[in-house]
Formats: sequence, C-alpha cells, structure tokens
Amino acid sequence: MITGATAGFGKAIAVKFAGNGYNIIITGRRKERLDELVKELSAYKVKVLALNFDVRNRYEVQDTIEKLPGEWKHIDILVNNAGLAVGMDHIDKGNIDDWDRMVDTNVKGLLYVTRAVAPLMVAGNKGHIFNISSIAGKEVYENGNVYCASKHAVTALSKAMRIDMLKNNIKVTNIAPGFADTEFSLVRFKGDKERAKAVYNGIEALRAEDIADVVYFCASLPGHVCINDLEITPTCQASVGYTDRKIQ
Repeated sequence: MITGATAGFGKAIAVKFAGNGYNIIITGRRKERLDELVKELSAYKVKVLALNFDVRNRYEVQDTIEKLPGEWKHIDILVNNAGLAVGMDHIDKGNIDDWDRMVDTNVKGLLYVTRAVAPLMVAGNKGHIFNISSIAGKEVYENGNVYCASKHAVTALSKAMRIDMLKNNIKVTNIAPGFADTEFSLVRFKGDKERAKAVYNGIEALRAEDIADVVYFCASLPGHVCINDLEITPTCQASVGYTDRKIQ
C-alpha cells in the first residue's frame, strides 16, 4: 500500500513493486491520476486497488481502511509517502495555512494511515512500514522551519514505531532523500515553474526511480534483516548546506 502514489516517489515505487509481481494498493487525492496509474500497473498482470482519499482526513482514512475487501487487508508493506513542502518564508513571515497543510499531511496524515494499517500487520505478526522522510528530517536550513520540523517528526516516529512493534516482527525503515527532481519544488513554490526549476540548476538530482530502487532493496532483504534509517543524496550533495553546483 502506497500513499501519495499519483506522482514522484509514490508512483515510481508502485511501478517498481508491480513490475516485480506485487499486488498494489495505491492512494491519492487526484482521481484522474489514480485511474491512469491503475491502467499502467495493470500491464504488469497484478491486482491493483485504487483508493481515492486525502490522508489529512482522519475519518475518511479510517473508514476506507476498515472497509477494505478481505483479500486486501493482508498488507505486507506500507509506504507512507504522501507529503509535501509548501512555501519558504522566515518564521516571522510564515503562512499559517501552509504550516497547517504540511503538519496535517506530513505528520498527522502519516499517523492516521499508520494507525489504520498497523493493527492489520500486528494481527498477522509481520509487515514492513516505510516512512518517506527527508534530509530535512536530519538537518534544518533557512526558511525550511516548519517543513524541517515535520520531517524531523517523521524521523522520530520511525524510531518509535520500530520500538513499539518490535515484538510483532514488523520492520520500520525511515528513508531520507536529499535533492530529488520530482514535483516537490513545483508544489513548494505553488506552481512557479521557473523558481522550481532553479532549485536543480547545476546538479544531477536524484530521480524518483532511485528512491523506488532503494525501497525495493530494503523490502527484499531476508526476514532477519531490517534497515532502520537511510539518508540518500545525489553525489553532488554532501548535506543540506553543501552542494557542488556545476553552473556554467
């Protein structure tokens, strides 16, 4: 089950797993994109279930998971991918609506989905939860305040989930990507294509498929092996504040 599967990391992860024979549950807010992805994944001859809901809606999440058909309740892998950054202002000038959207999606949405799915894994005494955090969940940077705080929360929750479900044979892996060329910056800058494009000037950023490969690798390891935390950057980025841009 992959949240936020209609673009970026989520879509690439869905394609990767479907291509390797996994039946897939995809979720997202944009029904048209979900429908398109169902068609794409069906080419792999696997079963696909699309769930159209917003992770920010607690009761919609709860109701949707509770009503899953019996065969779909055996969820082996959950990828909490739905997340976003919105705006980039100093804390004293921050847009509170943007703050709410980030916290509601990145933290509360992740919690709502996990609270609905984790009991199904506990009942089966197995499972693997991936939380897509960020390098911003390890470090902070100017104007990143609330986004960084939300991703630090994801990192902390990943550690806590691992401890809480240790006795239930459930793996938890925190994935923390650095610069990645997806819709991330376009969403952050609210559709400003030029500003979004400038973020990646002079660098060879990660691709969504790179993160999909890493998630699949972690999920494919033997049952006694769990990678707890992975920070992944493009070669040209050592940390949040150190990037080697090759600008002509």
